[in-house]
Amino acid sequence: MNGLLLGLLLPFSGTVLGAATVFLLRDHIPARLQKALLGFASGVMIAASVWSLLIPAMDMNAEMGRWAVAPAVTGFLAGMAFLLLLDKLIPHLHLDGKEPEGPRSRLSRTTMLSLAVTLHNIPEGMAVGAVMAAAMTGGAELSIAAAVALSVGIAIQNIPEGAIISMPMLGEGHSKIRSFSIGALSGIVEPISACITILLASYITPALPYLLAFSAGAMIYVVIEELIPEASQGHHSNIGTIGFAAGFSLMMILDVVLG
Repeated sequence: MNGLLLGLLLPFSGTVLGAATVFLLRDHIPARLQKALLGFASGVMIAASVWSLLIPAMDMNAEMGRWAVAPAVTGFLAGMAFLLLLDKLIPHLHLDGKEPEGPRSRLSRTTMLSLAVTLHNIPEGMAVGAVMAAAMTGGAELSIAAAVALSVGIAIQNIPEGAIISMPMLGEGHSKIRSFSIGALSGIVEPISACITILLASYITPALPYLLAFSAGAMIYVVIEELIPEASQGHHSNIGTIGFAAGFSLMMILDVVLG
């Protein structure tokens, strides 16, 4: 139970810690640092998708032989389609974006920025929930330690995400308390979506491989659609690449050492 609570709360704690940077920094994040942080988050999410989600999803169906890849591919594509659908249905605004995406809305810029980060956090919470559910089944593919390792990796990359959403709000004239609150609350969706995923898995145990791959597809959608383009645009795109390498390597180490 302690491992479950730790795994559920760690990612949200990372977002809160990142949002708290409004009390330490000025009204903006230097462009180079922002690119490095976006690249780092991308590396963590890609590594987690492969080692913690897709590979275990295939291992769970090892008895299917070559066809063990089928549930993983199905879940992966469904996760990509799910995030594409949310992207079209929910009005949101990306960092440095001028035109909102999704349906037309009268929502404020702050609200749409928060919704964009919430979209990022949904698949991360689902990933934690799916891995926790797989670990609780007692199978050899994933352990509680491996689930906590994923939570640690996502929590670390949530620190820059929390800062990236709260600091621009401070720069737009919001108070430090309001900027911190919005940045921190953008991460509350992670433990919620994790709990929903665990409940689904408990009722439909055979769906676990699909849920793992689904989470991977959703996370990779976010990386390719949003994080990597934002890290690569403009000058000094190589800084984002270096951040990606650092995040990818860290998540690999966590998965092997703690898993």
